[in-house]
Amino acid sequence: MDEEKKEIIREDTKNFSCPGCGGNMIFNPEEQCLSCSYCENKIEIKAESNNMVEYDFDSADELEAQDWGEEKRLFKCGNCGAESIFDKDKIAQFCPFCGSSHIAENSDNIGIKPTLIVPFKIKKNDSEEKFKVWIKKRFFAPSDLKKSYKMDKVSGVYLPHWTYDSNTFSNYVVKIGTYYYVTETHWVTENGERKEVSQQVRKTRWRTEQGTYAEFFDDVLCNASSNVESGLVKSIEPFKLKELVDYKAAYLSGFVAERYSISLKDGWNKAKTEIDNRIKSGIRNQVFGDEVRIENVATAFSNITFKHILLPVWISAFDYKGKVYRFMVNGQTGELDGESPVSALKVTLFIIAIIAVIALLVLVI
Repeated sequence: MDEEKKEIIREDTKNFSCPGCGGNMIFNPEEQCLSCSYCENKIEIKAESNNMVEYDFDSADELEAQDWGEEKRLFKCGNCGAESIFDKDKIAQFCPFCGSSHIAENSDNIGIKPTLIVPFKIKKNDSEEKFKVWIKKRFFAPSDLKKSYKMDKVSGVYLPHWTYDSNTFSNYVVKIGTYYYVTETHWVTENGERKEVSQQVRKTRWRTEQGTYAEFFDDVLCNASSNVESGLVKSIEPFKLKELVDYKAAYLSGFVAERYSISLKDGWNKAKTEIDNRIKSGIRNQVFGDEVRIENVATAFSNITFKHILLPVWISAFDYKGKVYRFMVNGQTGELDGESPVSALKVTLFIIAIIAVIALLVLVI
């Protein structure tokens, strides 16, 4: 970066206007800096990781009134209900989640300020190219799709996530099965003759055991957006959380941040489901037996802490014959997934081909 044009943005910087020409500066994922759209001026963002603070779960109400570090405006979509956070000077023209233009400013509290963020690494153009490659690989998609689809607006959105830490202590009751074998005999008729046949039969001997299990869970991740399908977000994971840096409003310049629509408490309930499953897996690994059946687990949680973090995604949709299909690109790794139409003809031909192959194999055998 040209030393004469390079400046460092500090944490307390509020103005993202270009010092050279006065134009708006937006975050550049490729160079990890603020870049002017009108001249070559760039402002370096000093990436720091000093705010890896875990907040006590019971302190959430006190954090609601925190400033996000730069004046923001909250807009709500009248079509899908998504709440998005824009820069104060940006005019929101469409919803990044459904593309609707029916959005209006919302005076509600923006909510708990994020403390950490994974900045965008993938550029908008790269996300569009990845989509073109992805759509061509849809085996069951209609043949004319790659020529006739109309891609809607692509938006860079920071999705809200909660992470939770907790100590756990569980009392459990399990049934442990141990295999043993017995010899059983029975009579069969072969070629008109009766004869006695012996065989080994596996049995299971069950016993009940009680025990305790303790584990500390660190950074259990929970999507805090109800406006995108959890399965779709999961399909583009993982995010590299080791690349989290301190939240700075500069990273949001030119992008949109969604307001969390899954509350801290509801997110914790979702996280507990994952924790419970991991505890059961840990219990199974702790006890010894050929089979393990978990009868009951009672878990106590303590020292529960959380973080509000923002993770980058490119979101868009494409129209095919009047129906809208959504896709999403991980803004950090480039992983992509989404919805695509299915050709009934291709599926039918594929099934017929499988049946034909099976029939041929039967004839050969």
